[in-house]
Amino acid sequence: MKEFLEGLLTLNRSFRFTDLLDILIVAFIIYGLLSFIYRTRAQQLVKGLLFVIVVYIIAGQIGLNTLNWLIKETFRFGIFALVVIFQPELRRVLESIGRNRLGLSNLAKVDNSRARAIIREIAVTVESFSDTRTGALIVFEREIMLEDIIETGTFLDAEISGEMLGNIFYAGAPLHDGAAVIRGDRVLAAGCVLPLSENKNLSKSLGTRHRAGIGISEKSDALVVIVSEETGIISVAEGGRLMRYYDKESIEKLLFDQYIDEGDEDRSYNPLNYFKKLNFFKELKSRGDKDAEE
Repeated sequence: MKEFLEGLLTLNRSFRFTDLLDILIVAFIIYGLLSFIYRTRAQQLVKGLLFVIVVYIIAGQIGLNTLNWLIKETFRFGIFALVVIFQPELRRVLESIGRNRLGLSNLAKVDNSRARAIIREIAVTVESFSDTRTGALIVFEREIMLEDIIETGTFLDAEISGEMLGNIFYAGAPLHDGAAVIRGDRVLAAGCVLPLSENKNLSKSLGTRHRAGIGISEKSDALVVIVSEETGIISVAEGGRLMRYYDKESIEKLLFDQYIDEGDEDRSYNPLNYFKKLNFFKELKSRGDKDAEE
């Protein structure tokens, strides 16, 4: 016990602020890796790697030399295979690291009064889509540019209005099956093709429109509003999660909380707003993160 206490005192005397910073950075990296593993296919990979490592150790202990050599050689070249297999996930991680999270979204760069008018117009239009069972898929571009998605559709660069969105998603229109991408105060493109989610845990009742909305939210920071053609249910996809049963008021509140800084007319960034948004999304998840049959 005495030696233990003496060791603690010695550590305390030699402990520096940089040591604390070092520990915090490493802890943050480990937490990020564990979160990444939990959210992606890497979770199954880690389980498999742990099993192989256990077999490797046991093979070395009991003298299974051929098996031990085979596993060792597999590990030597396995890193290259992992880069190929998990290229989409690694790309998403690097995009997340490179993203300027302290910046404003594209719609937030619009003048406050103009942004409010746009949000109300969108909310009213989405509600009318729900009432008439008009399928819609609206992607709000944030900090990650969606140029590759825009190129798959028809370039419009049109002013946002209920009439414009109605013409895009009208059942007989040539662009109604694709997604509309909104950048700032413009409908930049329509009829866009989105990547489908590869999440195996999604409800089987979800159709292509919902899987596409979730898919683009997994691969970017976009906010996606989805209206079901079969049921009229309004959903929102964000960060790979689907939140359902919205109405005009909740869509309006979501967009206001995301893009409008009340009382901040000069558009300067307030870091507290970012954490408020996180809490807001947590409330939405607990309220609406459930899969209901369409």
